[in-house]
Amino acid sequence: MLDIKWIRDNADALDAALEKRGAGPLAGTLIDLDERRRAVIQKAQDMQSRRNAASREIGAAMAAKNFGLAEKLKAEVAEIKTLLPAAEEEERQVTAELNDALSRIPNIPLDDVPFGRDEADNVEARRVGEKPAWNHRPLEHYEIGEALGWMDFEAAAKIAGSRFTVLKGQLARLERALGQFMIDLHTGEHGYTEVHAPLLVRDDAMYGTGQLPKFSEDLFRTTDGRWLIPTAEVSLTNLVREEILDQEKLPLRFVALTPCFRSEAGSAGRDTRGMLRQHQFMKCELVSITDAESSIAEHERMTACAEEVLKRLGLHYRVVTLCTGDMGFGARKTYDIEVWLPGQDTYREISSCSVCGDFQARRMNARYRGKDDKATTFVHTLNGSGVAVGRALIAVMENYLNADGTVTVPDALAPYMGGLKTIGKAG
Repeated sequence: MLDIKWIRDNADALDAALEKRGAGPLAGTLIDLDERRRAVIQKAQDMQSRRNAASREIGAAMAAKNFGLAEKLKAEVAEIKTLLPAAEEEERQVTAELNDALSRIPNIPLDDVPFGRDEADNVEARRVGEKPAWNHRPLEHYEIGEALGWMDFEAAAKIAGSRFTVLKGQLARLERALGQFMIDLHTGEHGYTEVHAPLLVRDDAMYGTGQLPKFSEDLFRTTDGRWLIPTAEVSLTNLVREEILDQEKLPLRFVALTPCFRSEAGSAGRDTRGMLRQHQFMKCELVSITDAESSIAEHERMTACAEEVLKRLGLHYRVVTLCTGDMGFGARKTYDIEVWLPGQDTYREISSCSVCGDFQARRMNARYRGKDDKATTFVHTLNGSGVAVGRALIAVMENYLNADGTVTVPDALAPYMGGLKTIGKAG
């Protein structure tokens, strides 16, 4: 959420940023709402001040035995008491209207974010590794998995409907190995603290990281009013909500391996084959909580941690900087890591690492205080996939495919596979 004080002082900058994101100007509307709010607050305060003053005057009038004036003042106080609740309710309504409007405004892009309308305008930063050189024909992951007998979409559809997958036997173990490998790498070498966090969260948690109110259609809600997390970013980032942290203890770095749940409401007809876009999937999520001065450097560090997963797996990938029109709602800058998929003959996103500034912290009221400071400052938050486990499985299957249809297990996963070096056909 953006600060209304900043908006009042930087109206043109807000509208320029929104234009870069493909939205219309809003600063004037927000400032008008804030003027209404201020006027209503002043009205209520004036009524309260007059009530207090009149109450004191009653005592003075009674002491002077001016009973007529005292009665008149009592009537005025009674009238104010009658009118004040309506003024206070108006204040609550206008404040809620302003906060709702502010909660729907995307974050301000950093100055070095490339301008663009959609993914076609994203800017490639680097490529790492080499594409596999084969003499055999590439296959898509679902062709490989079904031929091996370890991937079953029909069974998943019977159980749950479309956009679900059943993995069995050696492929199920390979996916589990990928998740364990990622967690061990990030905790053992990258300094992240592993967290086992709730998969069901309250409205406030979803609001804090920006999923609510704008993106409710992309989420699954339970019958008791809670939400299934679309990413562990929600649970991990909200660990610091309504907290005041010591600056010297920052940064905090958290990692979690969890199922994630998304309705994919806006992706009808996209990636309907296979397991690229699922309602339920595993993801290793990275979250950092930093002070204001460290967040940009932390963004580069987090992206490097996610890249290391693909380097260890021997997968070719590229890093792109998302343009203003393709960036997520809460991000100030985002790097997407796109892994090469031979079966599709293209790059596909496997990680997205974003720096959010204090955008989420304002929604969560998460602050920090320096050792010698009296005032507090909003923390900066970052999140990234380290990486999406299901997509990593797809990448391994397609990049390590052998001519006979088997899949070689990458060396990095050997400690987790119990001696299994090749994924073969179900027997």
